[in-house]
Amino acid sequence: MSIIGLVLAVILFLVGLAGTLLPALPGPVFILAGMIVYGFFVGFEGLTPGFYLAQTAILIFIFLIDYLAASIGTKRYGGSRHAVWGAAAGILLGLIFLGPPGIIIGPFIGAVAAEILSGKNLNHAFKSGFGTLLGLLGGTFLKLCIEIMMIIWFLYVIL
Repeated sequence: MSIIGLVLAVILFLVGLAGTLLPALPGPVFILAGMIVYGFFVGFEGLTPGFYLAQTAILIFIFLIDYLAASIGTKRYGGSRHAVWGAAAGILLGLIFLGPPGIIIGPFIGAVAAEILSGKNLNHAFKSGFGTLLGLLGGTFLKLCIEIMMIIWFLYVIL
């Protein structure tokens, strides 16, 4: 085991977990990068191509969760695809203009604004915004759980 490789991997894991909460950072990519960095330090001992393929498949699934969670939450509460796009824009604009709280407030405002602009009434727009927000928060929680499982699997393999 390489202590330097493990320290670098853990740093990348932490950046990756933070990236799940901050949309500007691709969290799962940093987690997989930590595993690859560690692999280089130990000559990939015990880390098979199958392990890396499975971790990559999990990474792709995590990226799909963002879209699916927002869509499911929006549809469940009667929102349109406009609300999903509004929420996506709201994440970015909320983070830029409101900082970390914008990650939660932005998607809600974006979904509501998109629904209003598409001709929906205010009550419907708020309901859609709430559904989008629930979907995004649920998806974020699910992504964090899966990323933690990725890290635990990695640690299980190397220890």
